[in-house]
Amino acid sequence: MNKNIPIAIGIVAVFLLAVIAFRPMYSPASNYGSNWQGSGYGPGMMGPQLGQGMMGNRMGNMMAVYSPQDKPTSPEVAMQSLKDYSARYGSAVEVDDFMAFTSNYYAQMVDPDSGEGLAEVLVDRYSGLVYPEPGPNVMWNSRYGSWQSEGDIRYDQTAASGLAGQFLAGFLPGSTVMEGQAFPGYYTFDFGRQEIEGMLSVNAYTGEVWVHNWHGSYLGGQEMV
Repeated sequence: MNKNIPIAIGIVAVFLLAVIAFRPMYSPASNYGSNWQGSGYGPGMMGPQLGQGMMGNRMGNMMAVYSPQDKPTSPEVAMQSLKDYSARYGSAVEVDDFMAFTSNYYAQMVDPDSGEGLAEVLVDRYSGLVYPEPGPNVMWNSRYGSWQSEGDIRYDQTAASGLAGQFLAGFLPGSTVMEGQAFPGYYTFDFGRQEIEGMLSVNAYTGEVWVHNWHGSYLGGQEMV
């Protein structure tokens, strides 16, 4: 028997396995448009922590393929969803800093008495699903995320703003640090040149900077609702 035949069979088998494994990533457009986010965060989830749907939701944004007929959720509906969701963080929690981006709506859950930010929450702009923001809100939040803090906070908000400005000098020359909010274990700042162009967070313990690169382009703020 030709020695190349087993090799060829092996190559074909590996190829078929790869096709099967990655087939969900290359399904028809409807899987990535308004219907794709079905594995995300629904109203029945327990608590504000992350669930297994985050990977599907992140992949949905990365593979942003939509039907030409797909329409975004309105700011009014998104805001109401955020207000409903805020009860997961406490009965008196307020929704603050509502912002619209091409991929999602963003808002902060804030303690009305102390003014402290509790968490950051997103609404998928096309599916309308509400879920905790990925990134710093999950990894660095020492109250609702996975961060296990040791020792005292090293950077206050002023120092963190300085670190953000230092980073932006290379990341987006000409941009400045804008409004900021403290969260348990980190700070989040808007940044841009003439107007808001993005968002980043600074770890209060390490000084590391994390750019929120999942929003898309900025569309507007609280005046939209």
